[in-house]
Amino acid sequence: MNKRLSEIEIGKKVIIKHFENDELFLKLMEMGLVPGEVILVDHVAPLGDPICIKVSGYTLSLRIDEAEGIIVEEEQLIM
Repeated sequence: MNKRLSEIEIGKKVIIKHFENDELFLKLMEMGLVPGEVILVDHVAPLGDPICIKVSGYTLSLRIDEAEGIIVEEEQLIM
């Protein structure tokens, strides 16, 4: 089930599916966020903005409006 990154709880791993607009995609692609990449929601600021994610071995902070434009899918555990 697809959700917005801004809706994901702390500690959850998700896979980037797509971005809502091309400007956001270009900006985030330069930071290593591309479709298919697994990210972990690490922290959320006390007032909800910004959020902190881990991607490709580094930590990145995103504004909540940027996170709302990233469509993700929760990573499924294989049993």
